[in-house]
Amino acid sequence: MMKKKIIATICASALLMASITGCAGSTGIDTDELKVTKYKGVEVDKIDDAAEVTDEQVEAYIDNKLEEKKTTKEITDRAVEDGDTVKIDYEGKKDGVAFDGGTATDADLTIGSGTFIDGFEDSVIGHKIGETFDWNGKFPDDYGNTELAGQDVVFTITVKGITESEVPELTDKLAKELSTKKSKTIKEYKEEVKEILTQQAQWTYENSLASAVWEKILENSEVKKYDQEAVDKSVDEQIASLKSMAEQQGMSMEDVVTQYGFETEDELRKTVETNVKDSEKSNMVLKAIAEKEKLEPTGDKLEEYYQKIADMNNIGTIDELKELADEDTLKEMSLQLAVNDWLAKNCVQVEK
Repeated sequence: MMKKKIIATICASALLMASITGCAGSTGIDTDELKVTKYKGVEVDKIDDAAEVTDEQVEAYIDNKLEEKKTTKEITDRAVEDGDTVKIDYEGKKDGVAFDGGTATDADLTIGSGTFIDGFEDSVIGHKIGETFDWNGKFPDDYGNTELAGQDVVFTITVKGITESEVPELTDKLAKELSTKKSKTIKEYKEEVKEILTQQAQWTYENSLASAVWEKILENSEVKKYDQEAVDKSVDEQIASLKSMAEQQGMSMEDVVTQYGFETEDELRKTVETNVKDSEKSNMVLKAIAEKEKLEPTGDKLEEYYQKIADMNNIGTIDELKELADEDTLKEMSLQLAVNDWLAKNCVQVEK
């Protein structure tokens, strides 16, 4: 009799689990709170494979790193040259009258940047600190300010300072300094950079595929019941944050409502609630898939994902990563990556 009771209990438990998760071969999930029609074998347009990294991309990456190491020095013994950064005062006049937006003091301008209208920057070349001169220019016909478009103007310009940027040359010593993987020579560093860019290209591919699959899964999902109390709390917190921001900037909540393109605070609140529910839906689907497929990473696998998060964000070590993010956040990110990996392996890419 006792044996029959145990068997009956086991059967009841099995039926309960079946009603929650569906059978082992199921491609969907159905619970009291959530229904996912299909998450396994989802069809998406084929994502292009990660492109091969070129030598030009490697050189561009290194150039950017060298640019970060550039130094500047004050120039006092020569005139302005192309590429210099100058500090200038200027005043623009049309028909002898200063126009709005045409006057500045201690403005920094890099010659050759194309920041100002054609001819302005070139006119500064050849002038020394302390010199004041007039430049006759013309605004382009398609200039945004219609009152100035196509108009002849005169700018009075004073050069007040000149600085020159020096970008270091790549050497074995600098390559070792720039390296995050103990490269000791230029050749080794270039190989390291190629590996970095190749990995980044692979991550871009993975992210594109995961996004496509995730979008399809959310389309196949329906939340039957939200935790409304939690939703309301999140909405209240976000509205309170907006009000606090408004007060700090000397604005009223009505100003914020208008700034975001709404007519009333109720409309804003409804949009915030929609966003909160969308986020909660994603979270519910993620956890449901992770639970059904037993995807939550632990132990060494969790450490692998921590390292991947560190690498993706150019953070050297896991210890450094943990100083920037708390354990719960890192576990949530790792779970998302684990689910993304599983979904990518279990989707079907279809030629466009």
